[in-house]
Amino acid sequence: MIPQDFIQRMPFLVRPRNIAHYENGKVYILDRRVYPFETRFVECVSYEEVACAIEDMVTQSLGPAYAAACGMILAAKQGENKKEHDLLNYLEKAAYRIIHTRPTNHEIRDTVLGSMAFFKTHYMDKNRSGEELFQEYLDWMITKRHHDSMNLGRFGASVLQDGDTILTHCWPETTLIYTVMEALQQGKKIKAYCGETRPYLQGSRLTATALLHMGISVTVITDNMPATLLAQGKIQVFLAGSDRTTLDGHVINKVGTLQIAICAKHFQVPFYAFAYGPDSQAKTPRDVPIEDRNPTEVLQIRGLPTASPKATAVYPAFDITPPEFITGIITDKGVYSPEQIGDYLIKP
Repeated sequence: MIPQDFIQRMPFLVRPRNIAHYENGKVYILDRRVYPFETRFVECVSYEEVACAIEDMVTQSLGPAYAAACGMILAAKQGENKKEHDLLNYLEKAAYRIIHTRPTNHEIRDTVLGSMAFFKTHYMDKNRSGEELFQEYLDWMITKRHHDSMNLGRFGASVLQDGDTILTHCWPETTLIYTVMEALQQGKKIKAYCGETRPYLQGSRLTATALLHMGISVTVITDNMPATLLAQGKIQVFLAGSDRTTLDGHVINKVGTLQIAICAKHFQVPFYAFAYGPDSQAKTPRDVPIEDRNPTEVLQIRGLPTASPKATAVYPAFDITPPEFITGIITDKGVYSPEQIGDYLIKP
């Protein structure tokens, strides 16, 4: 598990238990739609409610994977009185439902399939219930992610110089946090511009709050300001996450990443994307479904209308940044050029 003293140094919303946890037949998911103005947890009593919470943006970035793992624990608890064959069918149904909540980020898929494989391997050991096995998988996942993030953070910190001002987009979760924690440990002083990331404002609410927790000087900007700041030379590095990285080096991330990457290249500012490796099932962007969310989400911010009720909107939740705009992809195994990211899968 993660050492307790390390957890205490982490910003509140990335502490594993605060992302999502299972307890006494219920799943609790930190509601990132209202954080940091309110700290509340959405309570789920069925895997269907967990699936709905993921779809409704209660949690984002790494959060859905943790919520998915908790949802499978809850499904095992719900089905504990079923016969073995019926239980397996029930869990497969739950797995299918959760995997298809948000199609672009493959973390949900990999987490659910991994937990199911673990369950099938160990279920013959009748000393442990399905509930316990899925919980064991979640505990293992949290520990592995911590160690992977420690490695990623060291590689991430290596691209930062003392005195750099970074630009972030959306909420890169632990990848950014571990990178900044390592950079601070090395004595580097860093400042940050955080783009709002409309319509859910993950950048201004989540990223900015987490960085401020770590003592980073943060300036929040609107999503139409990055080009101006890049042109003025106020940014040394652009950092963003990658919801899915293809084997041919494309980065698929929160919509808006592409336009900043194009501007960054024009003004000769490096762009590094964080990823825990490429998706082995996505050779090219054509293999990745891009989620189109309800357009009405664009016409409001936190429940307040921002446009005429007669207006229409579109909301592609992700965009695709081609390799030519990417300086490097920071992973737990090293910093790869987009053209070499496939090597991640063969490196021990």
